[in-house]
Amino acid sequence: MTDLQLLMAGPSASRLLAEFQTPEEMLSAIDALKRESYHDIETFTPYDVPDVDPRLGYRRPKLGLISGIGGLTGLILAYGIQWWANVYSYPVNAGGRPAHAAPAFILATFEGTIVGAAVSAFVALFVWLRYPRPWAPEDEVEGFERSTIDRFWIGIPSFASERDRDHAIDIASRNGALRTVKLGGA
Repeated sequence: MTDLQLLMAGPSASRLLAEFQTPEEMLSAIDALKRESYHDIETFTPYDVPDVDPRLGYRRPKLGLISGIGGLTGLILAYGIQWWANVYSYPVNAGGRPAHAAPAFILATFEGTIVGAAVSAFVALFVWLRYPRPWAPEDEVEGFERSTIDRFWIGIPSFASERDRDHAIDIASRNGALRTVKLGGA
């Protein structure tokens, strides 16, 4: 098969998982895999390893921006609903007070801002993390639950050929992988 035929056929080899005992071994394996042009790499770690994100090319998430936009939307909606109800829809002249008394709107407007920011952050986080995800192929690997306790895993979702996958296994093994696991595929 030519390279073009392989590209048109799509990935033929399966997913690969590699288990490491320390974050340093995992980071050296990531560096070695990146040098060999393996780009679509995932990590599964029991705690945050700050050096992983720059190595994988992850940028800072825009969750703060989305939360700010949600808060601003909540502010506008809360103030707008109060204005519409008190000034436009049902104005009441009570004791000579103005219908549009902005100080009376402050507390509900503040609450609307907080609710808008919280709901938008919650929804955005679930969308980005692709939750709820009740099952993934990794869940079937014996010992993978230790990725939440004391083990560090690297996952590579697909390969162009068996030879590519075998080369990735060799790289992981040379960099301290305790074991490698092939999931599904050919």
